[in-house]
Amino acid sequence: MKLLQFYLPESGQRIGILDDNEVLDVTSPNLCSTTDLIEQAILEGITIEDVVSKLDVVGSYSYRSLDIFPDKSKPHLLIPIHPPEVWGCGVTYKRSAEMRDEDTVSAKGIYDYVYFAERPELFFKATASRCVGPNDYISIRSDSTLTAAEPELAYVLGKDKEIVGFIVCNDVSAWDIERENPLYLPQSKIFYGCCALGPVLSLQLEVQNPYNLDISCRIIREGKTIFSGEINSSKIKRNFVELTDFLCRDNPVPVGTVMTTGTGIMIPNKYALIAEDVVEIEIERIGKLSNPVKQL
Repeated sequence: MKLLQFYLPESGQRIGILDDNEVLDVTSPNLCSTTDLIEQAILEGITIEDVVSKLDVVGSYSYRSLDIFPDKSKPHLLIPIHPPEVWGCGVTYKRSAEMRDEDTVSAKGIYDYVYFAERPELFFKATASRCVGPNDYISIRSDSTLTAAEPELAYVLGKDKEIVGFIVCNDVSAWDIERENPLYLPQSKIFYGCCALGPVLSLQLEVQNPYNLDISCRIIREGKTIFSGEINSSKIKRNFVELTDFLCRDNPVPVGTVMTTGTGIMIPNKYALIAEDVVEIEIERIGKLSNPVKQL
């Protein structure tokens, strides 16, 4: 099952099920968001699918008609979950470790060290107000000249470390700031429009095996693809149980938190983002997330 959130001018935020190319509106007075569905499943001790099966379909829309730039005068897709927190994992793919050490001005070798260490790199990434959904603008910091897209598989946590589903993530990062000094990592990672999530929340049974998903990324400039890359999630070094365990150690993690799992597609510096680029990230069994770029 694939869940999403969308907007209707006459009624605001809605929740839907993606059925092929049709969005089935299952919003009810008490269940108006995907977070509501997750919390209701926890409350009743049942699956999210079971919660949804009790809901009435109150409308339907073509996915294509909703897959547009956000405009409050038109129905459109929203971010599929408003996460209370987004956390990131770094250096989970070998190529990522190698390239980051090559480009680091100081403290060379720290990325390769983390790749082989027992403890993963974890960092705070965003709150809901810093995130955007499908077709909305991701951002370049006003003090960055080398901001890059980072295509990633991400997952959503429920209660007691349970992974309830998967989502496409663009962990937009100001590489020049991080490379100047690793202590600048929060500034390179956390800013308005630094994280795109979407287009759907694909539940566990839909994905089946998250360690064998094709991931691709394209950067489009003036209508032409200037970069294209791909990788399979089988190349990730750390499993998600391990990452979640480290995240939750002595750290209260709220339901609906998103965890990104690192990027294996390292985009060359010459394809640093500029205003009006479009980044497309597609992950098998989840969908395609597309976002234009703006300069802050």
